[in-house]
Amino acid sequence: MGRETVLLSEASSLTAREFTTVLGRSGVKVEAVSPAMAPLVKFSRWCRRVHRAPAPSTDPIGYLRRVDELMASGRFAALLPTHEQAWLFAAGRHLLPHATMAVAGLDAFDQVQSKPAFAALLDSLGLPQPAWRLVEAESDLSALGFPVWVKSAFSTAGRGVGLAADHEQAASLWTMMTRTPGTSVMIQSPATGRYAQVQGLFDHGRLVAAAASEQLAIGAGGSAAARLSVDHPDAIAAITTLGARLGWHGGLTLDYLHVDGAPSFIECNPRTVEPGNAAAAGVDLPALSIRLATGGELPTKPLIARAGVRTRSTMAIALGAAEQHHTRRAVLSSIVGSVSQRSSLRGSTEVLTPLLADPPSLVPLAVAVGTVLANPARVAELAGGTVETYTVTHEAVRRVMDVPHP
Repeated sequence: MGRETVLLSEASSLTAREFTTVLGRSGVKVEAVSPAMAPLVKFSRWCRRVHRAPAPSTDPIGYLRRVDELMASGRFAALLPTHEQAWLFAAGRHLLPHATMAVAGLDAFDQVQSKPAFAALLDSLGLPQPAWRLVEAESDLSALGFPVWVKSAFSTAGRGVGLAADHEQAASLWTMMTRTPGTSVMIQSPATGRYAQVQGLFDHGRLVAAAASEQLAIGAGGSAAARLSVDHPDAIAAITTLGARLGWHGGLTLDYLHVDGAPSFIECNPRTVEPGNAAAAGVDLPALSIRLATGGELPTKPLIARAGVRTRSTMAIALGAAEQHHTRRAVLSSIVGSVSQRSSLRGSTEVLTPLLADPPSLVPLAVAVGTVLANPARVAELAGGTVETYTVTHEAVRRVMDVPHP
């Protein structure tokens, strides 16, 4: 490590920014692809360049051709998918002949990218999750009682998911989600406990490394803006079982709620998500991903992150406070609490915008914080604009699959 240059699949997500932080601190040079003029990753001393490309959701074929053009230059050791582009890469391998990457097969993605398909897979493996069912008619919406989660088959960053308190709210969500013909919807009972994630990195079904962490602070869309690494062997056993069943290759992340470490799984992200806490806890998923992609040496036994490590993302905490409380006072209080490491954040490490190590990261932090301090309601605008630059739709994947193989 230290002399490689890698290409990130996008530059706007919190995951891409944390990849940049982790890789940069270990001496890896980072470049990225983005349709945005000034994405988050650009404001880092560890990012050498952001290459403009079409948006993967609106021009997926143009996006993949641009990525392959960059990889054909021979300057990059590996292509690292930091968001839903992993799904697009799986579907469009025939358009990426020069890409060195670790991505599972499309058949494996088909079993986890769709929420109903993932729920059915969990059932087949006997892994715990809340009760669920497909919605085929409006009358199905009341089958599990209320409150109930209404989930579109394909969504990202909390979009396409809503909690309904009664039948009227559920019907409204269902109607909105099914405006696009062919969209399937499921309902699921709420889980109880604390929100957590377990991450795994797999080599064709063999677990290489894993890390579990629980939420300490809420970000936009209910994400984990601060984390505590935890010892959850049941969650790690579950992701090991899932990865082996799928023959998974690359990063995989499961969201769950837990009571005393007993998980109830609610979501699958078929990629590595926000690796900063795992790296701080001794498992460098970005570095291992490079080795996996390039055929480098991998541990013979799975590396498991140590428990008790706290990390925070001040910008994400501020955006979460704006979304939850809608007041300047709450936003300011959240920033002060994060910077001064109050309460549960005591002893935490900043992993998103580490100002002392990476001074340019002050720019996006200042812009985001300044925006929501001026008007907390603009948090939706900020988050929505960012998501549009990296999201991948089911339609985009189908368009790529329709391109003939050479």
